[in-house]
Amino acid sequence: MKVILLGAPGAGKGTVAKLLTDYDGSVQISTGDILRVAVKAGTPVGKQAKAYMDAGGLVPDSIIMQIMEARLQEPDCAKGFILDGFPRTIPQSEELKALLGKLAIKLDMVANLVVPREVILDRLTTRRTCSNSSCQEIYNVKTNPPNADGTCKKCGKPTIQRDDETEEAILNRLEVYTEKTAPLIDFYRKEGMVKDVTSLDLKEIVEDITKALEK
Repeated sequence: MKVILLGAPGAGKGTVAKLLTDYDGSVQISTGDILRVAVKAGTPVGKQAKAYMDAGGLVPDSIIMQIMEARLQEPDCAKGFILDGFPRTIPQSEELKALLGKLAIKLDMVANLVVPREVILDRLTTRRTCSNSSCQEIYNVKTNPPNADGTCKKCGKPTIQRDDETEEAILNRLEVYTEKTAPLIDFYRKEGMVKDVTSLDLKEIVEDITKALEK
C-alpha cells in the first residue's frame, strides 16, 4: 500500500500506521523519524537539517523533500509505505505530488482519521511519556497507566506529561492543524483520494482502510 494518513494531533495516526505495517509489509514513514536518522547518519542534507534544528528553527521544506526523496527510494519501501503526519501543508502536498510523479510512484489512498475534539483532548491530556530518551514508552492514565508510582513499566524511569500535551497547548495545536493541515483534506478530496475513517476502534479503523484498498 502507498497511503497518506491525515488527522488532527491525537487522532492516532502513529498507532494506526504501525498496525497497517503488519498488513502487507509496508513501512511507516514520519518526517520526525527520517530527520533524526539523516542527522544521526551525518549525511550532507542531514547536516543542513541539524543546523536548523540546533538553532531552534523549522527545517525548510526543500530539505525535508530531499530527505523524503532518499527515503522513498530505499529498498524497504518497495512493498509500500504509510506516510504518518506528512504532508502538513498545501505547499508540502504539492511538492510531494511532484516527487511521487518523478519517482513514478502512484498513491493508493489518503486516509483521513476523523476524531471528535473532546476525544482528542481526553486522549492527549491523559497521556504520559517515559522520561528516558532511549525508551519514551507512551502510557494513558485511564486506559494504559504506568506503574502506581508513575514510573515506566519497561525501564523504571519516571513518566511525564509533555509540555505540548497540556490542555492549553493541545488547543493551540488543534488551531494550527485547522488552519494549516485540515485544508489538505480538500486538496486530496478534489483528486478523489480521500477515505474518511470515523470509527474510534483500532481494529475497525484498520479494517476500513484495508478493505478500501482491496476494492
